[in-house]
Amino acid sequence: MSDADEGLAPAALFSQEERDAVYRAIFERRDVRDEFLPDDVPQETLLRILNAAHHAPSVGFMQPWNFLVIRDAAQRARVRDAFLHAVELEEKQIPQERRDQYRSLKLQGIVKAPVNICVTCDRTRFGATGLGRSQQPHMDLLSTACAVQNLWLAARVEGVGVGWVSILREEDLREILGVPEGVAIVAYLCVGRVEQTYARPELEVKRWAKRLPLQELIFEERWGERK
Repeated sequence: MSDADEGLAPAALFSQEERDAVYRAIFERRDVRDEFLPDDVPQETLLRILNAAHHAPSVGFMQPWNFLVIRDAAQRARVRDAFLHAVELEEKQIPQERRDQYRSLKLQGIVKAPVNICVTCDRTRFGATGLGRSQQPHMDLLSTACAVQNLWLAARVEGVGVGWVSILREEDLREILGVPEGVAIVAYLCVGRVEQTYARPELEVKRWAKRLPLQELIFEERWGERK
């Protein structure tokens, strides 16, 4: 038996119940802002979630991710302070008529969530290019984003909420967390148990934005062409 044949198995079939469970996790995944409970996330639960993230697809099987777990209150407070500074900078870019609405949004749970996770991408792992990156060099970053999605869906089925804090300057996080050059910061996540979540995305509920119709986003064969 050749190496190519080794490990092959029949394509698995899923029952309707199993398919429904997958779609339910996808459709009920929410970005949790600050509705976190103080209960810590058990280590065995966290490891299951991170293992799901680690099994994300990656171009060239490069697995460029690392998961920096932050529980220390003082460390999270430093990140929170960096967030508040970034919020001040972002607010200046928000149209004047939307700033009151922007201030009303609860955008983070950095100190309320018992666990924070910084997901990074080592851009030099397995060489400067690696299989599949010579023509599209950002595939390592996109692969790491797949790990974030896996993490989020696994957390959902574990009853754990996740919030992605994007209003942070990378240079601030790099200094606080000691992330070396050559390692990109892809996501800063707040993680913790939640008692309830929104039935629809919070920003949709609060009329900040709405979901776009799927049919408007599908083209056939060439950009802009539809059947």
